[in-house]
Parts: sequence; structure tokens; C-alpha cells
Amino acid sequence: MTQDRGTTRRTFVTQLGALVGMLAARVSPVTAQVPAAKDHRSGFLRRPGAEVYYEVSGAGPALIFAHGAGGNHLSWWQQVPHFAVRFTCVTFSHRTFAPSTETPASTGPADFVSDLGALIEHLGLAEVVLIAQSMGGGTCLPYALENPGRVRGLVMASTLGGVDYSTIKHPEVARAAEWAQAVARNQVELAKEGVHPGAGLRMGREQPALHYLYRQIDDMTDAARKERRAKMAGSVPRPSVEAVSRLSVRTLFLTGEEDLVVFPGSSVALASVMPMAKVESVPHAGHSVYFERAEAFNLAVDRFIRTL
Repeated sequence: MTQDRGTTRRTFVTQLGALVGMLAARVSPVTAQVPAAKDHRSGFLRRPGAEVYYEVSGAGPALIFAHGAGGNHLSWWQQVPHFAVRFTCVTFSHRTFAPSTETPASTGPADFVSDLGALIEHLGLAEVVLIAQSMGGGTCLPYALENPGRVRGLVMASTLGGVDYSTIKHPEVARAAEWAQAVARNQVELAKEGVHPGAGLRMGREQPALHYLYRQIDDMTDAARKERRAKMAGSVPRPSVEAVSRLSVRTLFLTGEEDLVVFPGSSVALASVMPMAKVESVPHAGHSVYFERAEAFNLAVDRFIRTL
């Protein structure tokens, strides 16, 4: 990449981030304050086979937000202005998502966890709260398992972090088949109405402008990169139920009761075998509670942080 292209890329990211910040101040009732320029910085962390883009806003105890497969660092536009008045908020784009970059030698998702660790070290953060959405759980949960002393708390939003919950003896596990049937029926409506599964039918119908923004953020990463990541994801080791049951980190599973991507009951089942976990469900919300019901999401995370 030439210096001119690098400068153009950074300028684009800065301008887009500023635009999203303006939207946050106008649209969301819980994000009325945008962090001052002096409390905001960004950069690219050089990693083997990649450059990982990150942003830091605010000051105070550190919160790190890990996005899902339908987003990037901008996905948290309704969270950063809310929390940055009290916390240091770190957002980043996983290496396979724009504006982060990678070379053909990159191992993609296999480096997600080590990228997170390197970012924490790069920023000099001794202790963090990890807030993971969907795919981001596969980054944050393994990191917490490997570094429990560095993680004050873990929020698992619409995610199991790759854990296979089917072997857990819990009543919710038996409801998975019923949920899968409902998902199959709703897939027809999603396709018919052109609604992103990660957003869900309710967001698409009730908040079309929000759904449009969700798609725009998702479309920043081209299809080829998404396909490459998906192909490589299957080879990444998944945490076991046994390992998670020994996790000594306070954990909040935050789910949407209308989630069509991750079975909400699976979080209840997994939390039942974890000594320091609890579950909170948000009504009238799909897979992306943080995006669709930002106020409820932010308040739930606030309540959780106060327990740490």
C-alpha cells in the first residue's frame, strides 16, 4: 500500500467515524454526548499478515467492544458516546473486516484472539471489560479463558463464543428444534422483504433507516473477504463446555428474544453451568440488540458493570 492510499484510507475512516458520531448525537436518546476530539484517537496495529484498525474514545476504566460478522468498529456508534463519558472505549475491526487489512499469508479468524491480546498490550490496558457481539464472542471468550486475571467482566451479546451447548442437560436445549423451525419460516419473510438476518424482521419493518445503516456498515467489507473468513472459521478451535464451566470471570449473556441467528435459550443453558454468569433477555429485539434496542442494551451493560 502506498503512502497516498494509506492517507486516503485514514481520512475516509476519520470522516466516516465523525458522521456516525453525529448520527449518534441526533438519533439515540441514550447517546447524547459525543466524545471530544482530545479524547479520541485511532490507528492501525501492525500484526503478522494484517493491520488491525482501532479507535479509542473517552477516559476511565477500559471497555473493549468486539463486533459481529455483520459489522466493524462502527457498529458501536450508539454505545461509544454513551460510555465514553466515564470509560475508555476501544473499538476495532477484526482483521478480515474493513478498514483493517490483511495479506494473503493471513490466517484470518485463527488470529482474532491473539490480535485482541496484542491490542490490549499495545494500549497498555492492565484490566478490561470485554463486550462481544455474535462472532465477537469467539474472540473475547477464548481471551477471557486464557487471561481471566485481565478481564474484569465479559458481556456475551447474542453469542456463545463457539461453544457447543447441545450436550448441556437443561430444558432450554430441548427447545432448539422448535426455534429452528421458526427460523426456517422467518427466512422466507427475510428474503422477501430484503431484511438482513442480523437485523431481523422487526428492525427492518419498524426502523427502516436503522436497518439501512446496518446494511451500509456490513457492506463496507466486500463479499470476497467475507467468504474467505467464513471458509477459514471452521478450522478455529472452539471452547469446550468444560473449560467455560471453570471460567472465573463475571459474565452477562444479553439476548434478544426474537433472535433468528443464535437460539436465545442456548445462552440460558450455557449460563447454567457457569459459576459467575447470568442472563438478561430484551423483548421485541432480534440478533443485534446493541443496534436495534441501544437504550436497553446500554442500561443492561451499565447495570452489569456496577456489579463488578
